[in-house]
Amino acid sequence: MFKVGILTVSDKGAAGKRTDTSGPELARLLPLQHFQVAAYQVVPDEYEAIVDQLVAWSDAERLDLILTTGGTGLSPRDVTPEATLAVAQRLVPGLPEAMRAAGLSKTPHAMLSRGVAAIRGHTLILNLPGSPKGARENLEAVLPALPHALEKLKGSQVECGTL
Repeated sequence: MFKVGILTVSDKGAAGKRTDTSGPELARLLPLQHFQVAAYQVVPDEYEAIVDQLVAWSDAERLDLILTTGGTGLSPRDVTPEATLAVAQRLVPGLPEAMRAAGLSKTPHAMLSRGVAAIRGHTLILNLPGSPKGARENLEAVLPALPHALEKLKGSQVECGTL
């Protein structure tokens, strides 16, 4: 069972002016046999708030997976990728590449996503778009690979070719 944190990055959501629908949509998609949502938070589009939450969940809470939703576009306040890169120890470029490729089959706007995937300690951090549809479609694109990725991150010695 992998412990998951869902971090919604939204100025309006953090101020109580908008109900978060993307975070709950991500939680709904996670298969219960593999994933347990252990933490959920809404923070504003503030670099330090995002960094602080990612560090706390990775280092203190020791979550296996953090899904962020929001702040991955081109708006001046979209700083989720920069905050994620600030706490990253290693990058996992194939995950956002797969998400953008899958998204391009539905909309040309998918190429505008700046989301990244990174490792901090034993935690995988994955940036997803802020819209419920975009978040859902991006997670669905990589969800089949996540249990294996998290097992390897935890130190599984099972040979990849035997699965």
